[in-house]
Amino acid sequence: MKIIRAFIPIMLIAAILVNAVGCAGTAHAVKAIDLMEKISPGSATGRNADRAFTASMADFSIELFKKSMSEDANSLISPLSVMLALAMTANGAGGETLVQMETLLGGGISLDELNEYLYSYATGLPSSDRSKLHIANSIWFRNEGLEVSDVFLQKNADFYRAAAYSSAFDEQAVTDINNWVKSNTDGMIDSILDEVPSIDVMMYLINALAFEAEWQSQYYDHNVRPGVFTNISGGTQNVSFMSSRESLYLDDGMATGFIKPYEGGYSFAALLPNENVPIDEYIASLTGAGFIDTLSNARHISVDTHMPKFEYDYMIKLNDVLIALGIPDAFKIGRADFSRIESTPSNALFISEVLHKTYISVDELGTKAGAVTLVAMSSGAAAPHETVMTVRLDRPFVYAIIDNATNLPVFIGTLLSV
Repeated sequence: MKIIRAFIPIMLIAAILVNAVGCAGTAHAVKAIDLMEKISPGSATGRNADRAFTASMADFSIELFKKSMSEDANSLISPLSVMLALAMTANGAGGETLVQMETLLGGGISLDELNEYLYSYATGLPSSDRSKLHIANSIWFRNEGLEVSDVFLQKNADFYRAAAYSSAFDEQAVTDINNWVKSNTDGMIDSILDEVPSIDVMMYLINALAFEAEWQSQYYDHNVRPGVFTNISGGTQNVSFMSSRESLYLDDGMATGFIKPYEGGYSFAALLPNENVPIDEYIASLTGAGFIDTLSNARHISVDTHMPKFEYDYMIKLNDVLIALGIPDAFKIGRADFSRIESTPSNALFISEVLHKTYISVDELGTKAGAVTLVAMSSGAAAPHETVMTVRLDRPFVYAIIDNATNLPVFIGTLLSV
């Protein structure tokens, strides 16, 4: 899989699949016990993305986005990071807990099939010198009171290339985990844990993802001009706008926008709600099918675009979001069934926390973005004569970094203030 700069924390820290090889960040030695000496990633059977997978992944991405967005601040999530971390976790689920997780993550696709789809999709995402994606996954568990099933570890090694570590869950574990996150997000996210886990926390599943790409057509000094951005509160901000002429125009009836390609198989898509459409109403109207349809039907029309430079980070606890999306049992003591995590089930494991942390920087040269998802498991050039459209992103808008092959969002967010 490919790794760039992103991060995802989750109890049972699941390191992101690696699509691109190698992060520029300095590697830190992990002092926890590496359990992969007896678990070697096998030759997993993949399943190429088809209409069923693309539709279910799009639905998951947009519904997660809608429920994760802040109403008054910039937001950003990586649906891919969250999906990978939860899918690893689901490999330890059984009974109704598994049914609910399969329904949310696969939308009718079984977990076994989803593992195959995600393996092929994540390992097949492009990565090159000018457009890098790095994905890493890891599992960390307390070395006392929990005997982790080799079958569980093997499946996550086969399909997600997840590393596995046994630790005392002390201060050294916090250092190890945070160093792992920092290294696998190329320094964009430097930590996911602030303190030693409580005695109830038995496992972390973590996914980390890092993305860095150059624009196909970069901005030069003469393309950058001062301008005014009207933020979500109605106030004005003096910002630097980057201007260019693009060739893919978006219009879904409620918003207009454009697609600007990066080198190497990814693009930046922006959607600006019409003047009479509040951004919260626009986001509420989005669907997975509609999002894919809008991008797939981009019109080849010249577009004069103006986009502010921006940089920010975002963090959200996803417990309530995921419960609302349909997996309540996974978070309930006594209802959660993660019996397939242990070789001899003896703990009433449940998901106690799902944390998601992201970072993005968009400037003249390109984009850097990182994401970490942590799942905590606890016990108890234009054609001549054509029309030229104009899209000026000078008020709150929705944007996404998409995989050109499927139009699925690797990252999706809102810019409400610069």
